[in-house]
Amino acid sequence: MAKAVEQCIAANLAGVRQQVADAAARSGRDADDITLVAVTKYVGLLETEALIAAGCRDLGESRPQGLWAKAAAFADLDVRWHMIGHLQRNKVRRSLPLTWLTHSGDSLRLIDEIDRVTLGDVEPTRILLEVNISGDAAKHGFSPTEVEDALPVVAELPHVAVQGLMAMAGLDGDRDSARRDFAALRDLRDRLRRNCPAGIGLDELSMGMSRDFQVAIEEGATLVRVGSALFEGVPR
Repeated sequence: MAKAVEQCIAANLAGVRQQVADAAARSGRDADDITLVAVTKYVGLLETEALIAAGCRDLGESRPQGLWAKAAAFADLDVRWHMIGHLQRNKVRRSLPLTWLTHSGDSLRLIDEIDRVTLGDVEPTRILLEVNISGDAAKHGFSPTEVEDALPVVAELPHVAVQGLMAMAGLDGDRDSARRDFAALRDLRDRLRRNCPAGIGLDELSMGMSRDFQVAIEEGATLVRVGSALFEGVPR
Protein backbone atom coordinates (compact mmCIF):
# COMPACT_ATOMS: atom_id res chain seq x y z
CA MET A 1 0.00 0.00 0.00
CA ALA A 2 2.75 2.48 0.93
CA LYS A 3 4.51 1.98 -2.40
CA ALA A 4 1.28 2.56 -4.32
CA VAL A 5 0.64 5.75 -2.35
CA GLU A 6 4.14 7.01 -3.08
CA GLN A 7 3.84 6.30 -6.80
CA CYS A 8 0.42 7.94 -7.11
CA ILE A 9 1.42 11.07 -5.22
CA ALA A 10 4.69 11.39 -7.15
CA ALA A 11 2.77 11.18 -10.43
CA ASN A 12 0.20 13.73 -9.24
CA LEU A 13 2.94 16.09 -8.08
CA ALA A 14 4.67 15.85 -11.45
CA GLY A 15 1.37 16.61 -13.17
CA VAL A 16 0.67 19.65 -11.00
CA ARG A 17 4.19 20.95 -11.53
CA GLN A 18 3.68 20.63 -15.27
CA GLN A 19 0.44 22.63 -15.01
CA VAL A 20 2.32 25.29 -13.03
CA ALA A 21 4.96 25.45 -15.74
CA ASP A 22 2.34 25.64 -18.50
CA ALA A 23 0.44 28.44 -16.75
CA ALA A 24 3.69 30.33 -16.17
CA ALA A 25 4.61 30.00 -19.86
CA ARG A 26 1.21 31.29 -20.96
CA SER A 27 1.75 34.41 -18.87
CA GLY A 28 5.36 34.95 -19.91
CA ARG A 29 6.75 34.01 -16.52
CA ASP A 30 9.39 31.63 -15.19
CA ALA A 31 7.98 28.63 -13.34
CA ASP A 32 10.87 28.85 -10.88
CA ASP A 33 9.38 32.12 -9.61
CA ILE A 34 6.25 30.28 -8.41
CA THR A 35 6.24 28.26 -5.18
CA LEU A 36 3.94 25.27 -4.99
CA VAL A 37 2.68 24.86 -1.42
CA ALA A 38 1.29 21.35 -0.97
CA VAL A 39 -1.67 21.46 1.41
CA THR A 40 -1.67 18.44 3.72
CA LYS A 41 -4.73 19.36 5.80
CA TYR A 42 -6.82 16.33 4.83
CA VAL A 43 -4.13 13.64 4.68
CA GLY A 44 -2.09 11.72 7.19
CA LEU A 45 1.59 11.13 7.80
CA LEU A 46 1.94 8.49 5.08
CA GLU A 47 0.73 10.80 2.32
CA THR A 48 2.71 13.72 3.69
CA GLU A 49 5.88 11.66 3.79
CA ALA A 50 5.27 10.58 0.19
CA LEU A 51 5.07 14.23 -0.88
CA ILE A 52 8.35 15.02 0.84
CA ALA A 53 9.98 11.96 -0.71
CA ALA A 54 8.78 13.13 -4.15
CA GLY A 55 10.67 16.39 -3.63
CA CYS A 56 8.02 18.75 -2.28
CA ARG A 57 9.67 21.05 0.25
CA ASP A 58 6.89 23.56 0.95
CA LEU A 59 3.94 22.15 2.89
CA GLY A 60 0.87 24.00 4.13
CA GLU A 61 -1.48 23.40 7.05
CA SER A 62 -4.61 25.38 7.82
CA ARG A 63 -5.10 24.06 11.35
CA PRO A 64 -2.48 24.73 14.03
CA GLN A 65 -2.92 21.29 15.58
CA GLY A 66 -2.15 19.67 12.23
CA LEU A 67 0.90 21.87 11.84
CA TRP A 68 2.19 20.94 15.28
CA ALA A 69 1.77 17.20 14.74
CA LYS A 70 3.29 17.03 11.28
CA ALA A 71 6.13 19.42 12.00
CA ALA A 72 7.08 17.20 14.94
CA ALA A 73 6.82 14.03 12.84
CA PHE A 74 9.10 15.39 10.13
CA ALA A 75 11.34 17.61 12.22
CA ASP A 76 14.51 16.04 10.79
CA LEU A 77 13.54 16.62 7.14
CA ASP A 78 14.08 19.67 4.96
CA VAL A 79 10.54 21.10 5.04
CA ARG A 80 9.25 24.68 5.08
CA TRP A 81 5.87 24.82 6.77
CA HIS A 82 3.29 27.39 5.73
CA MET A 83 0.37 28.36 8.00
CA ILE A 84 -2.39 28.99 5.48
CA GLY A 85 -5.52 29.01 7.65
CA HIS A 86 -6.94 31.29 10.29
CA LEU A 87 -4.57 31.50 13.25
CA GLN A 88 -6.11 32.19 16.64
CA ARG A 89 -4.08 34.42 18.89
CA ASN A 90 -3.86 31.78 21.64
CA LYS A 91 -2.12 29.42 19.20
CA VAL A 92 0.47 31.92 17.94
CA ARG A 93 3.23 31.12 20.45
CA ARG A 94 3.33 27.42 19.65
CA SER A 95 2.90 27.83 15.89
CA LEU A 96 5.41 30.52 15.00
CA PRO A 97 8.63 28.58 15.69
CA LEU A 98 7.46 25.89 13.26
CA THR A 99 6.31 28.17 10.45
CA TRP A 100 8.38 29.53 7.60
CA LEU A 101 5.60 31.79 6.29
CA THR A 102 2.22 32.69 7.78
CA HIS A 103 -0.22 33.42 4.94
CA SER A 104 -3.11 34.45 7.17
CA GLY A 105 -2.25 37.79 8.74
CA ASP A 106 -5.91 38.70 8.77
CA SER A 107 -6.24 41.40 11.46
CA LEU A 108 -4.19 43.98 13.31
CA ARG A 109 -4.92 42.21 16.60
CA LEU A 110 -3.40 38.98 15.31
CA ILE A 111 -0.40 40.71 13.74
CA ASP A 112 0.24 42.64 16.96
CA GLU A 113 0.23 39.34 18.86
CA ILE A 114 2.66 37.84 16.35
CA ASP A 115 4.96 40.82 16.88
CA ARG A 116 4.72 40.47 20.66
CA VAL A 117 5.42 36.74 20.65
CA THR A 118 8.35 37.13 18.24
CA LEU A 119 10.07 39.62 20.58
CA GLY A 120 13.57 38.40 21.32
CA ASP A 121 13.87 36.11 18.32
CA VAL A 122 16.76 36.75 15.95
CA GLU A 123 14.58 37.02 12.85
CA PRO A 124 11.21 38.75 12.43
CA THR A 125 8.19 36.60 11.58
CA ARG A 126 7.39 36.46 7.87
CA ILE A 127 3.71 37.06 7.13
CA LEU A 128 1.31 37.85 4.33
CA LEU A 129 -1.64 40.17 4.81
CA GLU A 130 -4.84 38.28 4.08
CA VAL A 131 -7.32 40.27 1.97
CA ASN A 132 -10.99 39.38 1.65
CA ILE A 133 -10.89 40.35 -1.99
CA SER A 134 -14.23 38.77 -2.87
CA GLY A 135 -16.10 40.34 0.03
CA ASP A 136 -17.50 37.00 1.23
CA ALA A 137 -19.00 37.44 4.69
CA ALA A 138 -17.69 34.04 5.83
CA LYS A 139 -14.06 34.85 5.12
CA HIS A 140 -11.40 36.36 7.30
CA GLY A 141 -9.11 39.16 6.21
CA PHE A 142 -8.79 42.87 5.62
CA SER A 143 -11.08 44.53 3.12
CA PRO A 144 -9.18 46.08 0.20
CA THR A 145 -9.71 49.55 1.66
CA GLU A 146 -8.52 48.48 5.12
CA VAL A 147 -5.19 47.15 3.84
CA GLU A 148 -3.87 50.57 2.87
CA ASP A 149 -4.62 51.93 6.35
CA ALA A 150 -3.05 48.86 7.97
CA LEU A 151 0.30 49.11 6.19
CA PRO A 152 1.79 52.04 8.16
CA VAL A 153 0.61 50.45 11.43
CA VAL A 154 2.22 47.11 10.62
CA ALA A 155 5.37 48.84 9.38
CA GLU A 156 5.95 50.10 12.94
CA LEU A 157 6.07 46.55 14.33
CA PRO A 158 9.74 45.59 14.47
CA HIS A 159 9.28 41.81 14.73
CA VAL A 160 6.97 41.30 11.74
CA ALA A 161 8.14 41.19 8.13
CA VAL A 162 5.32 41.57 5.59
CA GLN A 163 6.16 39.75 2.37
CA GLY A 164 2.99 40.36 0.35
CA LEU A 165 -0.72 39.60 0.15
CA MET A 166 -2.91 36.50 0.26
CA ALA A 167 -6.48 35.95 -0.91
CA MET A 168 -8.92 33.24 -1.92
CA ALA A 169 -11.38 33.48 -4.77
CA GLY A 170 -15.09 33.70 -3.98
CA LEU A 171 -16.55 30.47 -2.64
CA ASP A 172 -19.35 30.24 -5.18
CA GLY A 173 -17.64 31.66 -8.25
CA ASP A 174 -16.47 30.03 -11.47
CA ARG A 175 -13.07 30.37 -13.11
CA ASP A 176 -13.96 33.72 -14.66
CA SER A 177 -15.00 35.03 -11.27
CA ALA A 178 -11.80 33.66 -9.73
CA ARG A 179 -9.77 35.42 -12.41
CA ARG A 180 -11.43 38.72 -11.54
CA ASP A 181 -10.66 38.22 -7.85
CA PHE A 182 -7.03 37.37 -8.54
CA ALA A 183 -6.61 40.28 -10.92
CA ALA A 184 -8.13 42.56 -8.28
CA LEU A 185 -5.58 41.40 -5.69
CA ARG A 186 -2.72 41.97 -8.11
CA ASP A 187 -4.05 45.44 -8.96
CA LEU A 188 -4.40 46.22 -5.25
CA ARG A 189 -0.80 45.16 -4.66
CA ASP A 190 0.37 47.35 -7.53
CA ARG A 191 -1.52 50.36 -6.14
CA LEU A 192 -0.16 49.82 -2.64
CA ARG A 193 3.39 49.70 -3.95
CA ARG A 194 3.15 53.33 -5.10
CA ASN A 195 3.03 54.58 -1.52
CA CYS A 196 4.33 51.65 0.49
CA PRO A 197 5.92 52.33 3.89
CA ALA A 198 9.55 51.38 4.35
CA GLY A 199 9.99 47.83 5.63
CA ILE A 200 6.87 46.44 3.95
CA GLY A 201 7.43 43.92 1.17
CA LEU A 202 4.76 43.28 -1.44
CA ASP A 203 6.54 40.88 -3.76
CA GLU A 204 4.51 37.78 -2.86
CA LEU A 205 0.95 37.02 -3.98
CA SER A 206 -0.47 33.86 -2.43
CA MET A 207 -3.60 32.95 -4.38
CA GLY A 208 -5.04 29.93 -6.12
CA MET A 209 -5.97 26.42 -4.97
CA SER A 210 -6.52 23.10 -6.75
CA ARG A 211 -9.53 24.33 -8.72
CA ASP A 212 -8.05 27.62 -9.91
CA PHE A 213 -4.27 27.73 -9.39
CA GLN A 214 -3.54 27.95 -13.11
CA VAL A 215 -5.73 31.05 -13.41
CA ALA A 216 -4.02 32.49 -10.33
CA ILE A 217 -0.60 32.02 -11.91
CA GLU A 218 -1.77 33.72 -15.08
CA GLU A 219 -2.84 36.68 -12.92
CA GLY A 220 0.43 36.94 -11.02
CA ALA A 221 0.46 34.43 -8.15
CA THR A 222 3.89 33.68 -6.70
CA LEU A 223 2.58 31.06 -4.26
CA VAL A 224 -0.21 28.58 -5.01
CA ARG A 225 -1.78 26.35 -2.35
CA VAL A 226 -2.71 22.98 -3.86
CA GLY A 227 -4.20 20.07 -1.94
CA SER A 228 -6.79 17.79 -3.52
CA ALA A 229 -5.12 17.71 -6.94
CA LEU A 230 -2.09 16.07 -5.34
CA PHE A 231 -4.09 13.23 -3.80
CA GLU A 232 -6.46 12.19 -6.58
CA GLY A 233 -6.62 8.42 -6.89
CA VAL A 234 -4.43 7.77 -3.86
CA PRO A 235 -5.21 4.30 -2.40
CA ARG A 236 -7.01 4.39 0.93
